[in-house]
Amino acid sequence: QVQLVESGGGLVQAGGSLRLSCAASGDTGCISDMRWYRQAPGKERELVAGIRDGGARNYADSVNGRFTISRDNAKNTLTLRMNSLKPEDTAVYSCNAQERHDWACTGWEYWGQGTQVTVSS
Repeated sequence: QVQLVESGGGLVQAGGSLRLSCAASGDTGCISDMRWYRQAPGKERELVAGIRDGGARNYADSVNGRFTISRDNAKNTLTLRMNSLKPEDTAVYSCNAQERHDWACTGWEYWGQGTQVTVSS
């Protein structure tokens, strides 16, 4: 089992910055991909950014160039640095971890509880 705990959300003015962190604990040895998702009220959950075990990153078009995802495998942490925030970035941001699926790992997926990010205009 893996537990994910996010922190760093809050209220910020448009144009400001926030840094979200996700701390993974438990049996983290099988984790491969880690991602940040967000869900705004009345909208579908969307993938914001992802990072693979080897470091390859991908971003949603809406945040590309403004957000940066990173991970520290030694510390089992995932970070999302958000710059030039816009009111449309307001959402609950959740950390996601995907295990490898092989002879040693189950391939399960884990979620954090989410952290609120609110950007005022």
